Amino acid sequence: MKKNLTSNFILCGLSGWCMECFWTGLGSLFGGKDPALTCHTSIWMFPIYGMAALVAPISKLLKKRNAMIRGGVYTIFIFIAEYTTGSILKRYDACPWDYSTAKLNYKGVIRLDFAPVWFMVGLFYEKLLYLAPKILSKK
Repeated sequence: MKKNLTSNFILCGLSGWCMECFWTGLGSLFGGKDPALTCHTSIWMFPIYGMAALVAPISKLLKKRNAMIRGGVYTIFIFIAEYTTGSILKRYDACPWDYSTAKLNYKGVIRLDFAPVWFMVGLFYEKLLYLAPKILSKK
């Protein structure tokens, strides 16, 4: 169990970093007109995305539910994790994101308009964690 949690944590952390680079790279093109697609992230984001490893046990509980329910539950958990980690990091001036200028922000650490993104990310992690043991066990 511990080996799976550790490997899932690393897998989720790394894939989260990749998704963030993709997302912020596209944002630099459309928001700042940067054709270099410059992305940015933070070391703090690795353990934050790594916490998505907890999707595996949750997905086992939800496996008979439809994708709308599963994605909704993952979205709520992602918002809770984002709010909690963002609030803690903000106390130490270490929060790598600031949503305070966005219309649908809450305390500058979550954006409610990101719900569809987090919905898809949650389902992505569910699929990734389902396939990971199959992929990693092949030699």
